[in-house]
Amino acid sequence: MISRKGVTVRQYFLAIACLFSSSVMAEIELGPLVADFDEYFAANLTEQKIPGGAYAIVRGNKIIATAGFGVRQLGSKDPVDPYTVFRIASVSKTFAAGLASIVASQGHFNWDDNVTRYLPEFSFKSARYNKQLKVEHLLSQSTGVMANAYDNLIEADLLPERILPQFSKIDPLCPPGQCYGYQNVLFSLIEPIMQQTTGKTYAELMQEHIFTPLQLPTASVGLDGFFSTENRAMPHVRARGSWLSTKVAESYYRFGPAAGVNASAVDLGYWLIAQLGHNPAVLSDSLLEKITAKRVKTRRDLRRKEWRRYLTDAHYALGWRVYQFGPDELIYHGGWVKGYRAEIAYSREHQLGLVMLLNAESNVMNEMGTYFWSGMLTAIHQQEREAQQAAGKTEL
Repeated sequence: MISRKGVTVRQYFLAIACLFSSSVMAEIELGPLVADFDEYFAANLTEQKIPGGAYAIVRGNKIIATAGFGVRQLGSKDPVDPYTVFRIASVSKTFAAGLASIVASQGHFNWDDNVTRYLPEFSFKSARYNKQLKVEHLLSQSTGVMANAYDNLIEADLLPERILPQFSKIDPLCPPGQCYGYQNVLFSLIEPIMQQTTGKTYAELMQEHIFTPLQLPTASVGLDGFFSTENRAMPHVRARGSWLSTKVAESYYRFGPAAGVNASAVDLGYWLIAQLGHNPAVLSDSLLEKITAKRVKTRRDLRRKEWRRYLTDAHYALGWRVYQFGPDELIYHGGWVKGYRAEIAYSREHQLGLVMLLNAESNVMNEMGTYFWSGMLTAIHQQEREAQQAAGKTEL
């Protein structure tokens, strides 16, 4: 754990949490719940023997708590701290959606443009579907194609130019725009579209429009970006009942919009602050509304382990999932790539967000996420009811 004048970063940010929740937003006291989650997070990592992890909690325009636990790699003593960089896997899709929305708002492309306008070589088996496929369908996971089409070829380490022609062998299960099918290959076609229309690489656009203006201190794109950071968490996989260190797999990095961003808990905390509407120069309210508007139902999410106890509705927007978590709407995305898990979620109404990062492929992420949101939202509603009752008695 890194320190600040003899106080650990964990202790420092927990102290801020208590101060912030008791002063700036005194009507909702979250300090004890933040401290409880910190202990819960640490206990779960210890119980599951997960090498390392980090989290950040955002309230309004501040990171009110963040901490790192464990080590960056088994066999090493280098600790994970809030600035340790992880692969965030499919949480990268949230960055792709933000960037694409900015580029589209500048007039470089339109969401209802045909994909073949930019990629004329792309084709389904039946050409009649080609003109129906719009740019928006790529990022809303509504291309109509079977879920995870050709992800097996990504994992077999084939290059994108060898995978894309394979779509000429299949047709969508429904016309584009009418049903959900989670994609990585098709989602990532937003990269060549933005490159063609701006003349800049995906990494350049991300740095210019997202990383630099939001002042994300350690975020990057791609394999080179990951290894350029000394403070990085290495991947671990489960084998023979134990976590084993493994090599960083390059394959999904070739599909940058789908899984190519690297970030720390602090980076993602600032990203959450922007999602909550506190950096309108980068992501305006109109862009945020566009990004999070529900596009297609995702009924399968209603059966997710742990989450199914709370979810009553689920949709995909642009690079984000929209969950109805009891009476509250959560904007959410998870990520999983070899050796890593990531999760990010926020409530715009309650101005609250959470990000968690692990350097191991553990399903404990589902338990920790639902523990946080069920506890926090229950407490917020209870305190709101008590405040209303107190106000009513005062008026009498």
